[in-house]
Amino acid sequence: MFRIGLLSDTHGLLRPQALAFLRGSDHIVHAGDICDPAILDQLAALAPLTAVRGNNDFGPWAERLPETCVADIGGLRLCVLHDLAQLRLDPAAGVQVVVTGHSHKPRIAREGGVLYVNPGSCGPRRFTLPIAAAELLVDSGEATARIQELV
Repeated sequence: MFRIGLLSDTHGLLRPQALAFLRGSDHIVHAGDICDPAILDQLAALAPLTAVRGNNDFGPWAERLPETCVADIGGLRLCVLHDLAQLRLDPAAGVQVVVTGHSHKPRIAREGGVLYVNPGSCGPRRFTLPIAAAELLVDSGEATARIQELV
């Protein structure tokens, strides 16, 4: 079993509950709106990290992050980007999982054989949306996703 911790929209706040949830991950994916590069250091101390830039990430540190990343992690091909509306998925890319953020709304859906996961926001609360993160569990090349409310 390979565990990929998923988070997005920290907006400069990495809650202790999020760190606790991510501990034990084999890899961590942050889908943008990080807003503080120290968060990337904290996450990278837990596990290998893949991160993309969100629409609120600015400065030299953010410019070093890609807007979209396709990566092979845990035997899966993932596409990571901040805003799902900007997805330009080439079916030939063989992507099995798309990880996004931006909306702050946790969501898991399967469409056309692709698993879409938005872990929601684990940063400052926005409106009445939950504070959440997610995980991908990979077993024999098959992924299942789970959203975890944190507070």
